Amino acid sequence: MNDSNGLEVWRGSVNTWECDQMGHLNVRFYVARSVEGLVGLAGAMGLPGAFRAGSDATLRIKEQHIRFLREARPGDPLHMVAGIVSIDEDEARVLQLLIHSGSNELAATFQTVVSHVTSREGRTFPWSDHTLRLVDQLRVEIPARASARSVSLDPVVSSASVAEADRMDLARLSTGAFTAADCDVFGRTRAEMFIGKVSDGIPGMRRAVGDTSPRAENVGGAVLEYRLLHFDWPVAGDRFEIRSGLAGVVGNAQRIVHWMLDPATGHAWGTAEAIAIALDLNARSILPLDDDARARIAAAIKPGLAL
Repeated sequence: MNDSNGLEVWRGSVNTWECDQMGHLNVRFYVARSVEGLVGLAGAMGLPGAFRAGSDATLRIKEQHIRFLREARPGDPLHMVAGIVSIDEDEARVLQLLIHSGSNELAATFQTVVSHVTSREGRTFPWSDHTLRLVDQLRVEIPARASARSVSLDPVVSSASVAEADRMDLARLSTGAFTAADCDVFGRTRAEMFIGKVSDGIPGMRRAVGDTSPRAENVGGAVLEYRLLHFDWPVAGDRFEIRSGLAGVVGNAQRIVHWMLDPATGHAWGTAEAIAIALDLNARSILPLDDDARARIAAAIKPGLAL
């Protein structure tokens, strides 16, 4: 599969109400489209009812790696193609490419690890022989532009917890509770809610950790790359808090780590690592970090902070 062919699993456009204060598609709607595309791919895998209420089995996202390559702005037509990179007894790594339909340029790429689970208990179980035969027709390779660039995809043993966040004095970016509207047909929070709750708290990041942006007029921000790990899935009524901090610098980008924590148990719902840049909102280009910004970032870094 290349950037312009493969199994098409979604087609549509960008709505104005899906865009944020930067004037481009908000990250939560990228993830929402990846989930919608996953429904289409599941059908091609012989699992057409995987996301229907009452189904016996579904696909649950275990982790996602996302690269944001070209802004998607209101009215832009987009489509998505997908395939299977690898598969084992009860998991698969899925590749999804979100493409600008007019220019055929990549808007974003997703490597999504899914587990084959029972829809009620979330217990993993093997793929059927029928699915494994169909997967052979869906095999793809990861193109260079969809490969991890500034984050590692190595296995993680996370130390994220409320107690550790308190010890490291991580900023409280956002807090709240999940509602029925945040949940899917199985009663668990939708995948885009994690990155969405992080996004909701980003405007307060400057107040929480200090201003680390270059000194310039009309400065915004954008994320170039994300890795999200899901450890457990909240249900309606569960609470969350996003605790965040700076973990380092990558070229002209900041490495930011977010922990989504359960205040009731102290455990982590999930963790995320983002590679974020300052965006010149006039030129729509990356602003380089000057010496002053780098000094302010260095002072705010939390040593040892990781997924």
